[in-house]
Formats: sequence, structure tokens, C-alpha cells
Amino acid sequence: MSFSISGKTAIVTGAANGIGLSIARHLANAGANVMCADADEKMLMEELGDEPDDGNIRTFAGDLRQRLTIANLISATIDAFDQVDILVNASRQVMTTDALDVEDTSVETLLDHNLMTALHLTRAVSRRMIKQADPESKAQVGSIINLSSTACKQTRPELMGYAIAASAVQQMTRSMALSLAQHRIRVNAISFGSVMSASLRAAVAENREWRDDIRNNTPLGRIASPNELCEAVQFLAADSSGFMTGEIMVIDGGRTLLDAVSAPAH
Repeated sequence: MSFSISGKTAIVTGAANGIGLSIARHLANAGANVMCADADEKMLMEELGDEPDDGNIRTFAGDLRQRLTIANLISATIDAFDQVDILVNASRQVMTTDALDVEDTSVETLLDHNLMTALHLTRAVSRRMIKQADPESKAQVGSIINLSSTACKQTRPELMGYAIAASAVQQMTRSMALSLAQHRIRVNAISFGSVMSASLRAAVAENREWRDDIRNNTPLGRIASPNELCEAVQFLAADSSGFMTGEIMVIDGGRTLLDAVSAPAH
């Protein structure tokens, strides 16, 4: 089974840091052309600004909550690489929610950033994929991969907004998978638990008890490496997963298999 994505073109959002950056670099190392998009232009240039203009990585800075910015991103990708075959909606924001604060806007903010931006991108990129497709071919036209979270399977009031947005992303994934199947575009999602990104590494370095708590509540007893998530993205992007669509791939070391209530069930 081949997981080759060599020669394909991917757009990866949230690519200036963390998991998005790891995914972008992984896909590029696997031979894909990658357009790395993020709102943080400074960090984007610090991480990827020294890439050669004739290489397989390009950068795009802009607020993807704006429709015009999305159109410009797609145009920049086509100008650089002629086509787009893969979209990875990796840009995510995490905020806490105060359920009793009437001034709290975290739910609206997280839905706008984590859900609506991914939806608008999916629609726009899908239209481009359909336009460039060969109507006489039966080959896969494109693969769209959304990043979600196992937070939607757990009830933590302080993460209510994040969990709601993650749940919505999963439902969007299933709905868009059905809508785009006739166009030979697949839509899948990865729902993940704790991944040792730079931010998590810094957090657990300051709080050893938190690190131990994550490990103790994960059946496999460890935190995932970014590469494990990146390889799952590559699998979903490759033709080898060509009969998968509308699936939510869970990568959490078994954490969501645990009963959150410690008392025995009756």
C-alpha cells in the first residue's frame, strides 16, 4: 500500500506554528507542494521565510475569516503550483468558556475561527478542485482533512466552546463528505487528544503533575508525537485511503475509551 503524495499540492492552514507547521513540513518532505497559510505573518516568515522560491513550500499570510483572503490564497496556490489537491484545515484556536458570564463571547469566537473558516475554505477549495478535474477520469479529485478534538467526547465546562466547535467540525465533515462524493472529493477528519506540540511541551515542562495526569488518563500511557498525527494526515491525503470519506479518525491513545466516572457502572 502506497501513501505517496509526491507531486500533489496541499494547502495547510495554521502553518506558522505547532501542529499545522509540523503537518506542512511533513507533507513537503513527502514530496508534496505545500502552501502554508496563517494569519501570523511574522511567525510564518520566521519559520518558513527562508524557503527557496523555487522549492516546494510557499507561504501566505492573511486573515482567512475573510472571503477575499480565501480567494487570494487559492489564487496564490494556483499561481505557484497550478493546482490544489489537498486541503488541511489545521488552524484551530483554544479558549476557555465561562458558562455564566453573559459577556463571554468565546463560543462565537471559536465557532467563527474553528468551524466557519474551515467551512468557507472547504467550499472555495472544492470549487477549484471540481474546476480542474478531468470529467473523463474516475481518479480521485481531492482530499480535504479537518482537524477536530476528542474534547467533543468529554464534558469539561471550561472547554465548552472548544468542544462545541470540535463537534460541529465533525458534523460538517460528514455532511460535506456526502455533498462532495459525487465530485470524487473526499472529506475526513482527525479527532486527536494530547499531541506533544511546542506549546504542550512548554506547558508540561512547567507542570509535571499535568503531564503525569495526561499519561495516567491515556491507556497507552504517553503523549503522541506530532509525527504520528502527520502520518495520519498523509494517509488521508493519499490515494491509498481512496475509499474513505466522512470518517472521523481518532488518535488519542485510547483516552476516549475510558469512563469519565470512576464509580462502577450498574
